[in-house]
Amino acid sequence: MIRLFRATHFRCLESAELSLAPAFNLIIGPNASGKTSLLEALAYLGRGKSFRGAGTQNLVQHGHQQFVLFGQVDGAGRTRNIGVRNGPAGLEVRVDGDSDGGAAALAQVLPLQVIDPEVHNLVAGGPDQRRRFLDWVAFHVEHEHLFVWRQFKRALKQRNAALRSRASAGTMRSWNAEFVELSQRLDESRRRSLDVALESLQDFGIRLLGTELAFEYQQGWSKEKSLDRALEEGLGRDLQLGVTQHGPHRADVKVSYDERQARKLVSRGQQKLLASAMILAATETAQTALERPLLLLLDDPAAELDTDSLDRLMSAVSGLGSQVIATSLDAEALSVPSGAAVFHVEHGVLSTVQAAVKRPGNTAC
Repeated sequence: MIRLFRATHFRCLESAELSLAPAFNLIIGPNASGKTSLLEALAYLGRGKSFRGAGTQNLVQHGHQQFVLFGQVDGAGRTRNIGVRNGPAGLEVRVDGDSDGGAAALAQVLPLQVIDPEVHNLVAGGPDQRRRFLDWVAFHVEHEHLFVWRQFKRALKQRNAALRSRASAGTMRSWNAEFVELSQRLDESRRRSLDVALESLQDFGIRLLGTELAFEYQQGWSKEKSLDRALEEGLGRDLQLGVTQHGPHRADVKVSYDERQARKLVSRGQQKLLASAMILAATETAQTALERPLLLLLDDPAAELDTDSLDRLMSAVSGLGSQVIATSLDAEALSVPSGAAVFHVEHGVLSTVQAAVKRPGNTAC
């Protein structure tokens, strides 16, 4: 649980501070006021990157060289101080003063998930979206997953470099041994993680969509042959393209909804509900594994949802037991539980809703 958050020179936020409630927090304000920027800054503190895909130059407030983020996080019976600075010198991460852990250390101290207006891309987008989703679950469920994933990425990079240098078939076979071993370990870690999350995935599918979802892990090479054989048979093509065509870096999770492939659903609202069900299930799975609540960020959850769908989503969120920070145009748009902390932001200026003051300015976030 994050109880104190500060952002300095992040997008339109000159200086913002939030003392957060342990359960539900609501940030209200007009469009382009800074609501999403606050959530983006919070997510950056837990991930070391923007969930909107923005580069550092777009995140630093105009006229400044760097942004700084800071948070106090309660968990496992202690308070942790985490900080992020980014600018011309690059990303700097500190956890209790230690700068060695990198972004992975942030994710361990402040694990979080985001439901934003682009969440439907988890369903409608390419396989890389669903691989990242599954790897996030595995990172929190499988103790060795991050190590195996990093080793695999190194082996993949080396194999691709050998392909681009037109290495001989014998040399490529020598690279294959380590690549195959790490691929199998990564594949098994992902499969176990999906199995652990499956009950929650199906449960949230029924709660949000009223139907059962099916999830099929696709390993990234033919089920009819070993990876060794797939690499051997595909070597000519790999050499021609200069990249490895078979392996867990090509994996996907096929999601089926009401006997249809979910990516082909026309309604963005249905895709948003399905993707939200996946995010909530991942959050619940990680909370169970970590034995503590996670941070859940909801950016304009009402977007593209009818009243009934929004009520179902917010009911599922409320029952999750996570710390929630949501944004909305106004407080009446969402069902806010009693005891929630409510903040107002406009032109990048933040205040409690009871003392909201409109400040001059025209900076859009």
